[in-house]
Amino acid sequence: METILKIEDIEKYYGNKASLTKAIDHISFEVKKGEFISIMGASGSGKTTLLNCISTIDRVTSGHIFLENQDITKLKGNELNKFRREELGFIFQDFNLLDTLTAYENIALALSIQNVKSGEIDKRIKEIAKKLNISDVLKKYPYQMSGGQKQRVASARAIITNPKLILADEPTGALDSKSAKMLLESFENLNKELQATILMVTHDAFTSSYANRVIFIKDGKIFHELIRGKDTRKEFFDKIIDVVTVLGGNLNDAL
Repeated sequence: METILKIEDIEKYYGNKASLTKAIDHISFEVKKGEFISIMGASGSGKTTLLNCISTIDRVTSGHIFLENQDITKLKGNELNKFRREELGFIFQDFNLLDTLTAYENIALALSIQNVKSGEIDKRIKEIAKKLNISDVLKKYPYQMSGGQKQRVASARAIITNPKLILADEPTGALDSKSAKMLLESFENLNKELQATILMVTHDAFTSSYANRVIFIKDGKIFHELIRGKDTRKEFFDKIIDVVTVLGGNLNDAL
């Protein structure tokens, strides 16, 4: 399988000489095209900082991050803006939908920015809406939708531009269990049917059990890694819980 993302010996420090915090401590790993990876770790472990560095929200202190052989740690200005707009899809815990736009318009905005023709926009929105089971809410505004519907609209917006990498930050954090399950099943379908490459940060073992691979972060370093292989989701969940136990504390307060 083709390597789409390569994290090469990255470090990230915050603060100044008087008070330095090392958030990421020499992390390296690769992501293959079409993988669905979950990153887990305790609060303060560095998992969100890692996602922020990959998304170019934060700059690494040292090391390199390559997306399809392009060193994104060197991008600046317009090049960086173009990269974020065209190569990445973002899914946030709080949805980040525009309240004054309908679901259709929120999704269309990502394509309009890329100057896609209106006929093509309509076709692509209808296709992705069907896959994510949100065709019936396209004309609704965010305040008229449930949390699960809003998150699936946000997912459609993230995937509609065919990005090379989808980054999800605690995507189920604001959802009830039923909505979370529907969203994760949507992620599974996007991953399998569209070969979408997904990198997801979560504190939740149930959410992680939908991924192909789980990377555990502790004190800014990779602590452990699990590959689902032929395991059922339940079997994979049990293995994740075993690692959580080794990490220390129970699931509710340790991760």
